[in-house]
Parts: sequence; C-alpha cells; structure tokens
Amino acid sequence: MEDVEGEIKAESDSSSSSSRNLILQSRMPNIKVFSGSSHLDLAQRVVDRLGIDLGKVVTKKFSNLETCVEIGESVRGEDVYIVQSGSGEINDNLMELLIMINACKIASASRVTAVIPCFPYARQDKKDKAGLEGKDDGSKVVATPPQARFKSNEWKFRSRAPISAKLVANMLSVAGADHIITMDLHASQIQGFFDIPVDNLYAEPAVLKWIKENIPEWRNSIIVSPDAGGAKRVTSIADRLNVEFALIHKERRKANEVASMVLVGDVKDRIAILVDDMADTCGTICHAAEKLMDAGATKVYAILTHGIFSGPAISRINNACFEAVVVTNTIPQEEHMRDCPKIQCIDVSMMFAEAVRRTHNGESVSYLFSNVPY
Repeated sequence: MEDVEGEIKAESDSSSSSSRNLILQSRMPNIKVFSGSSHLDLAQRVVDRLGIDLGKVVTKKFSNLETCVEIGESVRGEDVYIVQSGSGEINDNLMELLIMINACKIASASRVTAVIPCFPYARQDKKDKAGLEGKDDGSKVVATPPQARFKSNEWKFRSRAPISAKLVANMLSVAGADHIITMDLHASQIQGFFDIPVDNLYAEPAVLKWIKENIPEWRNSIIVSPDAGGAKRVTSIADRLNVEFALIHKERRKANEVASMVLVGDVKDRIAILVDDMADTCGTICHAAEKLMDAGATKVYAILTHGIFSGPAISRINNACFEAVVVTNTIPQEEHMRDCPKIQCIDVSMMFAEAVRRTHNGESVSYLFSNVPY
C-alpha cells in the first residue's frame, strides 16, 4: 500500500514538474540558451532561474588544438543566447564563443545574443603609454618586457599599442552576434565600439545588498576607490548608502606595478570598503588596504566585480589585512575560494537571467541598473 502511495506521489510530483515546465515554456517560446566551456555553473544557474533546459552543445579540440563546436539541437528561427565569460584560457574561450555564434547563425537562428559576464581584453580600450620602445638615441629594444629593464633616464614610453577591445567587438559582430549582454565593462566607451546593441549591466545593486546584509556597521563606513578612474563608481555607491567616499591616486611605472599611492579623504576610525571593477594580480588593492589601515581605518573590505586573481594574487590576499574580499561569479570562483578563505562570492546569475528574459520578451532592461531581481 505504501509503495502504491509512493508511486502515486512520484507521478503527481513528476506531472506537476512537467506542467510547470510547460507553463514556463509557453511564456518563453522559441528560446535556446547554450553554454561555452568557460563558466558552465553560471549558465546552469541562469537556465534554472528561467525554468528551461540548457541547450545541447559539444565542444572539443582536435590534436592540433583547433576548436570544434557541434550544436546538438535545432536553432532554426530561435532566439539564441550563448553564455561565455572572458576567463581562464581567454583566447581559447573567445574563439569558442565566436565559433558558437557563427554555428548558430548559419543554422538559421533568428537572433544570437552573446552573454559575456566578463568582457575579454576590456583593459586594452585605448592607446595609452604602452610598452618600452627605445632609448633617447633612437635605438630599438629587442628584448621582451621581462628582460627589458625600466630606467627613467634611458627609456621612453611610446604608444604603438593596439585597441584590442575594439578588435574583439569587430570579431563578435563579424561572427554574427546581434546583441551583447555584459557586466561592468572596464571602460564604458567599449559600448561605442559596437554597431549592435550592448546591454552593460551593473553589479552595484547586488553590491549594495551585500553591504547592508553583511556589514552591520555599514553606516560608519567610507567607500574608497583604489584609483581615480573608479571615482564615479564609488560616488554612486556612497550616495545610495548616504556615506562619504575617498579615493587613492596611484602612479603606475608599468603594467601590474604601482609606483606610489596618495590617499584623498579621511578614513580614520571608519570601515573602509574598497570598490573596483576588477582585480588581477591584486597588487593595487593590497597596497591600498595597507594604506587605509595606516591612515586609521578600523577594517578594510574589498568588493570587486571581476575577480581574475592571476599570478601571486591569492597569496597577496591571504597576507593582506582584509576582513573579506567579495567578488561576483562572473568568473568561476570555486578554486579561489578554496585557496583563500577571505574570498566571498555574490551570485549575479539572477541579473543575467532577468536580462535574458526581458530581452527575449522585448521588455526594458534598465530596471536592472538599480534593482536586484528577487
């Protein structure tokens, strides 16, 4: 008798689940979401939120390391979304994304949207003091940067740098992307590199929510930008929290190396919250944290949208004076969190899921600029 009741209950649960899926599919017809290999967990969270299944796709490499992609289901006339973040093996993942976009486009998809939580090559957005070119006498440097030593009286900065973010934008457009969804672009002008619509979501609403829920004394905090370029970001957060802000002026000697820092603002006896869009080797934020503690801050938190954490980043954070380093899951963070207990993660999958839903249904996405969809 109990077995029969269990079977009946299982059947009813199964039927209710299938009916729920049918209702969701009827609300969102003609949509397919595929995932690249860079961040399968985020893509799965997005489709779970949408109530649909992740599209079938097989990605593999030939023996000569060429990327091969096979879309495992029909996309003819469908609204296709491809989730692929600019993390890990960036060049391989970017190429995989381009091939997936093109595969869907030539398979007659009606629209292909690239969901790129962390935009690759976003830091190469302008021609700016890049590379050591030569001496004052015009002789050329043949050594690569690790072997070339900087001496202020011997070398000069020259700007023959590429604008790689523009190149990536061109590649995505040529591959067949009709729309881009990303988060916290390193420079907002990257949107202008595209001739197709770009929705740049903001982590700010999720950051505000985390601060209010996890820092009890947040009313006695001060929001700090580790560089002048992030002043607009910290003033926006400080205004919404109704607290003060400060910034740190830094001078770089070369990429990933900071020469000096000057704190502008009073952090004495306050909780300092460093906010930035990304952290790579973490030299800047660790120096900034030390500067803030020397200036009298009681605690230092760091909140970063994209936690790249390459090279010595994890060891630097472990040795730094942070209460916590908070990142979003635009980049996979499981391994980083395992190696560093100070790292905490904010889930932003619901923001991407809601952006996909609103885009598919032809609704406004601007609601997400200042609100977290619950």
